[in-house]
Amino acid sequence: MILVSACLAGETCRYDGRSNLVPAIRAMVEAGKAVTVCPEVDGGLSIPRAPSEIQPDGRVVNNQGQDVTAEYERGASIALAACRANNCSCAILKARSPSCGKGTVYDGTFSHVCVPGNGITAELLLANGIAVYTEEELGKAMETERMEDHA
Repeated sequence: MILVSACLAGETCRYDGRSNLVPAIRAMVEAGKAVTVCPEVDGGLSIPRAPSEIQPDGRVVNNQGQDVTAEYERGASIALAACRANNCSCAILKARSPSCGKGTVYDGTFSHVCVPGNGITAELLLANGIAVYTEEELGKAMETERMEDHA
């Protein structure tokens, strides 16, 4: 089983109330091969909500100056629990998101500049042995999952 960002499966849970639909990911969910989470909504944030970015000190702050770190951490814990409950070996998460980004996130200035780093959920999953990919690495994620199915 794979954990996926709900927005990638077509759920309208992005900060702006839209989705980031990737048809192949929606098909995985519909086939019962993936489960969805939205760590931001699961952590208690609304749809829509002010955009947030990780600050250099590790806090997550929205563009209104509100610290939403606790909601991001709560959502990350819920995502990890979903991985464990569903025996997920990997996750496919939204690139550059302050929750789900892996390898690259926005720099905290709300200027669309990216820096190396992981979102709060991606970091927690990685620290707990869950392989994390972004939708931009979908092929790699699918190959890894196929190899584990035959192990």
